[in-house]
Amino acid sequence: MLNDLNRVLSSYWQQFLYVLPKLALALVLLVVAIFIANRLSGLLGSRLRRRSHDPLLADFLTRISKWVFMLLGLLLAMEVVGLSGIVSGLLAGAGLSAFIVGFAFKDIAENFLAGVILAFNRPFHINDTVQIKDQVGHVEALNLRTTLIRSFDGKHVFLPNSLVLKEPLINFTRDGNLRQDFLVSVDYGAASSPARVQEQLLAFLRQQPEVQALEGRKPYIILEKTAGTAADLRVYFWTSAEEYRSGTLQQKSQLMQKVKAMLLQAGYPAPNLAQ
Repeated sequence: MLNDLNRVLSSYWQQFLYVLPKLALALVLLVVAIFIANRLSGLLGSRLRRRSHDPLLADFLTRISKWVFMLLGLLLAMEVVGLSGIVSGLLAGAGLSAFIVGFAFKDIAENFLAGVILAFNRPFHINDTVQIKDQVGHVEALNLRTTLIRSFDGKHVFLPNSLVLKEPLINFTRDGNLRQDFLVSVDYGAASSPARVQEQLLAFLRQQPEVQALEGRKPYIILEKTAGTAADLRVYFWTSAEEYRSGTLQQKSQLMQKVKAMLLQAGYPAPNLAQ
């Protein structure tokens, strides 16, 4: 029995010594493949950033290319070791494997495919302000599985790509312009009228540099309700939306304060402004 065990171990040792150079070569090839994958993906990413001017798409394609190059290096290393049969089997059974893996990791595969779709045909760019369900913030990254949004209070929100693709998405900054509104409740008294208040408000809005006056984006006012000598007027105006949080919302707040000061100066008692 000891002789048989010794013979088996000796046989295994001889086989190991025979395969050892191939293993060493395969290991070197794998390390070289990883190095080349990092360099080539980096070069591809820099070229994509220069030509497409789209860092989101460039970063996504860079990650995919890196994994593809590393997979090719792994297959080459397996071929050198002598596992060509396994490599052929993997390639031949790729369809069945994809089905099995896709079924076992349905959510991961779904998010990856959604990420591919979002990378090539998506409703946002880096630093766009978006709303997905109840999450609002700036888009910071698109990964293979998640979309990273930084909320206005500094939180990092990782949303599954499938959710981003399926749910309605509101982009506040893509067009670069945004219409806003607020309500003005004013007591115009017996000496005036809602029409007169509207004229004064419009004249004041046209003088504000942050309010756009282009055709189709001019400010306008709608009379929503009157009761006695009081009126509720809805003010609509267009502003730039390049920076939603610190630009657009602040512009609205400042404009509301200016309107209230103007109405007080015009003699309207205690005007009330609301969203």
